[in-house]
Amino acid sequence: MDLGYIWSFLMIVIIDIVLGGDNAIVIALACRKLPYKQRNIAIIFGSITAIVLRIILTIGAIYVLKVPFLHLIGGILLLYIACKLIIQEEDNLSSIKENYTVFHAIRTIVFADLVMGIDNVLAIAGASNGKPSLVIIGLSISIPIIIWGSKVVLWFLERYPVLSFVGASVLSITASKMLIDEPAINAYINGRNDMELIVSSSCVIFTIIIGYYFNNIRYRKRTS
Repeated sequence: MDLGYIWSFLMIVIIDIVLGGDNAIVIALACRKLPYKQRNIAIIFGSITAIVLRIILTIGAIYVLKVPFLHLIGGILLLYIACKLIIQEEDNLSSIKENYTVFHAIRTIVFADLVMGIDNVLAIAGASNGKPSLVIIGLSISIPIIIWGSKVVLWFLERYPVLSFVGASVLSITASKMLIDEPAINAYINGRNDMELIVSSSCVIFTIIIGYYFNNIRYRKRTS
């Protein structure tokens, strides 16, 4: 094992830790509606499934790059996920937990991870120097890091529910970065910081307004 291999391995681990914050947030948001005993199941299986799929996607990154409008579609889907995660589906917490299953949480985690993981995939594919073994080992090590991070975020969400809007805002910023990376949009923005700020702010504001609007409608129905 040469120094180049070790350096590439460390780069992959660092990249995944740095870019794994969004994953921890979406896992926590997706699991907060579950009964306490089912949360660990959803977190562990959701994280492992997402990482396995990301390994496959990273190894095939050269083909993913050829998909037209990849970043645009991913950004829109992530905005949808961010909005959905902060909209309360029921007025009673026990009703939410009865109707929201481990499968729903795992599905949300995996889907969101695949959407958010585009930048991660490209970064790790570049750092791996074409060595699939580095991808597999590096991403596998990230599993406990993401699981631990999601539990920390979940602890705060349980005590401060308003933080769900903060988490959704972080996902919205990630979505805005994906939209900006879309070649057609990027060519128009042309590296202008003010335009990037406008896109990011618009995504965050859009998500918060949608979440507030639908939650307000449900609140009015409960009180009418």
